[in-house]
Amino acid sequence: MLRPPSWFNLTLAAAVSAAAVALTPSSPAVAEGPEQIVNGTFDTGTAPWWSTANTTPEVADGRLCADVPGGTANPWDVIVGQNDIALVKDETYEFSFFGVADPGRVARALIQLPVDPWTQFLAVNPELSVSGNDYSYTFTSPVDLPNAQVAFQVGGSATPWRFCVDNVSLKGGAEPDVYVPDTGPRVRVNMVGYLPAGPKNATLVTEKTEPVAWKLRRDGQTVAKGETTPRGVDASSGQNVHSIDFGSVKAPGTGYTLEADGETSRPFDIGADLYDELKTDALKFYYTQRSGIEILDSLRPGYGRPAGHVGVAPNQGDVEVPCQPGVCDYTLDVRGGWYDAGDHGKYVVNGGISAHQVMSTFERAKTDGTHKDGDLNIPESGNGVPDILDEARWEQEFLLSMQVPDGEPHAGMAHHKIHDAAWTGLPLMPHLDPQKRELHPVSTAATLNLAATAAQAARLFAPYDPEFAARNLAAAKKAWAAAKADPARYADPADGTGGGAYPDNDVTDEFYWAAAELYITTGDKEFRDYVLASPQHTADIWRERGFDWGNTAQLGRLQLATVPNALPDRARVRQSVLEGADKYLAIQKAHPYGLPYNPPDFDWGSNNLILNNMVVMAVAHDISGRAEYRDGVLEGLDYVFGRNALNQSYVTGYGEVASKNQHSRWYARQLDPSLPNPPRGTLSGGPNSAIQDPVAQAKLRGCKPQFCYIDDIESWSTNELTINWNSPLAWIASFVADPVPAGVCKVTYTNHGQWPDGFNTQITITNTGKKPIEGWSLKWSFLGGQKVRRHWNAELSQDGATVTAGNLGWNRVIKPGGSVTLGFLGAEAPGPNPKPERFLLNGTLCK
Repeated sequence: MLRPPSWFNLTLAAAVSAAAVALTPSSPAVAEGPEQIVNGTFDTGTAPWWSTANTTPEVADGRLCADVPGGTANPWDVIVGQNDIALVKDETYEFSFFGVADPGRVARALIQLPVDPWTQFLAVNPELSVSGNDYSYTFTSPVDLPNAQVAFQVGGSATPWRFCVDNVSLKGGAEPDVYVPDTGPRVRVNMVGYLPAGPKNATLVTEKTEPVAWKLRRDGQTVAKGETTPRGVDASSGQNVHSIDFGSVKAPGTGYTLEADGETSRPFDIGADLYDELKTDALKFYYTQRSGIEILDSLRPGYGRPAGHVGVAPNQGDVEVPCQPGVCDYTLDVRGGWYDAGDHGKYVVNGGISAHQVMSTFERAKTDGTHKDGDLNIPESGNGVPDILDEARWEQEFLLSMQVPDGEPHAGMAHHKIHDAAWTGLPLMPHLDPQKRELHPVSTAATLNLAATAAQAARLFAPYDPEFAARNLAAAKKAWAAAKADPARYADPADGTGGGAYPDNDVTDEFYWAAAELYITTGDKEFRDYVLASPQHTADIWRERGFDWGNTAQLGRLQLATVPNALPDRARVRQSVLEGADKYLAIQKAHPYGLPYNPPDFDWGSNNLILNNMVVMAVAHDISGRAEYRDGVLEGLDYVFGRNALNQSYVTGYGEVASKNQHSRWYARQLDPSLPNPPRGTLSGGPNSAIQDPVAQAKLRGCKPQFCYIDDIESWSTNELTINWNSPLAWIASFVADPVPAGVCKVTYTNHGQWPDGFNTQITITNTGKKPIEGWSLKWSFLGGQKVRRHWNAELSQDGATVTAGNLGWNRVIKPGGSVTLGFLGAEAPGPNPKPERFLLNGTLCK
């Protein structure tokens, strides 16, 4: 996740008012000030304009022109500029120029401090053409400054081109623009659509305080009608809103619209398969985030690129990465893994929660067969392992590689992160990154993330690759021991040059999560006792703001509640999840936009926090079977896909108006038309009240929480993409895409005997319904690497940890109140052998 680089200082966060001020009235017009640019028409040559040494400006056809060399990495590698520009505090300026590029290019135009930290008072990205265009921008100076700098940054291109500029002007006395987002019709709906059997809610923005009539229409016909429910002023948006409930409509169809108060919503569908593609698209995102491997255009048309950071010039690579000076005297091969966000950094604490949630997506649904080999179209497809696990392994291998080797100081701990020594600019393809790469110091938090994910991977990969599973378990135990020996080694909050710092000075939650995973996998008393003694075990951990990489106790609690284990107070753990879900349902019910998240200010990555609150509700549904929890998840998705103040979807490719310019160095079409937008299924971070970046500060100052967002590639504080934001999206998409109906059956699973290398199990299926079950197939999953060896009274087959038992003909019918019994001998695996808790009979869930 990108954090503010060194050249954005704190004065900028408080001072920039720039090109537009969100929802703030225009200032009174004032007299135009004098020209601040010297020789902006180039009538007297090039002086006092200057350039970097790799280009030589000249006057041609009355314009200043420069031949820009190819092969540079960053925009600031080639600059044409002018110094000593006087700025007056609180003065609003108009900056204008005529620009040309041959061939066409996106450039950067800046007015900034001329020395480190290079504070930017205006930063824009004009798309220059061969024929040329006029450009004009306004900003308000936050400081009195006698020596500001105008800079045209034109580097970062692999091929040479020619840049020309003319009529450069900077004058005070301008009237500030007011940024007003285009929010479309005042009826806000989930633009993807609604499930036939799910809730259907919309929001009307109106000044009216009494109910108004609404109509649901399709193909010119009114399908349903009613009256809105006034909700008053929503604090998160500042809007007076009404709710519309059309949940009685269940007929599938496309092109529905809602009409109310003279407005017509954007179209949407009603259908059972609306989230089927999202289930895979949200996971396909990870392949194009991979480091250390060529991304094949044949697998992702339009997204192919060479392998990044594998040591091929000019790239420094991740093959033999040294530590920061003074940190260690060895190098590590840490190639692979996922790039964390829109930059080229890889962080263990962010990778940990991401890999965990991807693996958890599989672990929750492995009995259902939701995720299969071949469904993500990745290089490993067809190897007999579900693609979702292959993708998770790509990151898990990287996490393992960050562990300090035996014999070195801090052996067994994990380095906190690895990234470039300095910040790079946009756009920059991974294989073209010329920066030195460095390992940063170890941290207890990173070490415990490794322990947790490696313990989880040990049981999930046991049926497919026992050697890899064993390697993970050994690494997990080594990391746990190292963390206990050094429990307070924290990441330096000042270590934020070239990548985010990710500081975390409370790791009791990471200890709890790691102990929970190790206990589930091993059943060992040490980890059970640690879980039971942890203050996190009985604390109210259900923050309104949700959980994330820095708050991971929730991961341990959810795992203990859902993955079979013998924890003595597990019933209380499961009840606590229901209590957390009830909390989020109450918040959602009170929110006019149906959000299970409503702090007075929205956090960085608010969308992922909202989704993580929905994960808690989804787990509560799995535990209890209560429909209100599933309905809460579905209503939460409405916000993500358009039922929000901005009337837009935050997932690329989903909805008529959707985010498409997320902050990224290689999905950078907004800056380079030859590059793609982020792939379909990419979640944007979403509204962030802190608006730390210059673009957000320029346009969103004074914003209400839901309005603190702009779909601009430079808005890294509101519009970033990250691996740990797509992971809860994938989890939730899997949950809603493959609902498992409740059946009329009961399964009794009894272990009649267990010995060092095997066990004897009997299963009884009872028909609790009123009709015969004619023909049956029962599915369940083992915790890890257990195998069926011999069986009776059924046909049995096994795929990974999942077993399918089918009738033999003579026992194909189960009469109402009747039952059938089958059994098998199983081969043990390392660790516990708990009873499975999820049984599907003919695709329905048995109790």
